[in-house]
Amino acid sequence: MDDLILNVGLLRRKVPNLTSAARQVGLRPATVSNLCTGKIPVGRAEVRTLAALASLADCSLDDLIIRGEKIEMIETGVKTLDMFAPLAKGGTVGLVARPGMGQLAVLAELLYRFKKDGYKTIFLMPEGEQQGLNEIVENTEMMTHTIEESYKRMEEIGDGQDMMFVADRTHVITGGIHQLQEDLQEAGIHSVTTFLVDLTGEVVDEDLPYGPLETLWQFDADLAARHRFPAVNPLSSTSSVLEGAHLDQEHFTIQQKALKMLRRYRELRSLVNASGMERIPKSELQTYQRGEKLEAYLTQPFHVAEPFTKKPGHAVSLKETLRDVKEIMNGSLDSKNVAELEFIGTL
Repeated sequence: MDDLILNVGLLRRKVPNLTSAARQVGLRPATVSNLCTGKIPVGRAEVRTLAALASLADCSLDDLIIRGEKIEMIETGVKTLDMFAPLAKGGTVGLVARPGMGQLAVLAELLYRFKKDGYKTIFLMPEGEQQGLNEIVENTEMMTHTIEESYKRMEEIGDGQDMMFVADRTHVITGGIHQLQEDLQEAGIHSVTTFLVDLTGEVVDEDLPYGPLETLWQFDADLAARHRFPAVNPLSSTSSVLEGAHLDQEHFTIQQKALKMLRRYRELRSLVNASGMERIPKSELQTYQRGEKLEAYLTQPFHVAEPFTKKPGHAVSLKETLRDVKEIMNGSLDSKNVAELEFIGTL
């Protein structure tokens, strides 16, 4: 049962406006989203939920539920992304953030790295005047202005070359992204990883703003306010790569322990903010202190931000991230100050 997954591509093609469609048949959009990203395993889903999704997609359960091959992860070199919500190669990732939370900086950094690593990068320019896109434009190899032009470029590049495609949510609302992905599927082009971003910030208030996704990166207002960048919330970001059948066992074990520690640290931090450190039970003080260090370690200097931060950018491999997180959790860094772990690469 562990290797069963939803056919997200089919759902994306057959039910473009999945949010309203799900509500109309009595499904919670959040549940559908969690099933698509793998946060809820298919084996634990209610039969009526799966039957309703199959009905919406006008397909059989055999078409909706497929035995997943191992989903390949693309390492980004960004600690918190690779650790908690890995990028699924050939999938679709949605960034959920309000303006000012750093989502454009994350995108610009990823495009910088992908371009350097030999990926073809394509940015579908949004309509009208938009602020803060200079770094994305500077780090993208090709700019397009329509869905049709984007498809033509991808067709010219062909399936043998990995591509990174970035588009604004307006193209999801018009149905353009769904049509593009359907055309790519029919043309046998499976090497495009799609990034969807909302420049207005409206996606924060919606349950399923982009439709079915393989990966969801949820940005956090509290992290952004405290300058803990990248401000991606590990507790609410997820990926289909995280399913037990796909994720390396060591990665899965360390990740789950880290999530447990960060979850409890956040609860204790709320207590500290309200009543001071003396309110933390002595038995939980160690969890609080290590959680604080782990949160600090997950910050990271970016190459695209060097002119502003004066800190050299760092890319950290998943292997190094797992090793460092494990050391923080087992107490090897208990003697370090939190400030020593902020905006570094590896330990």
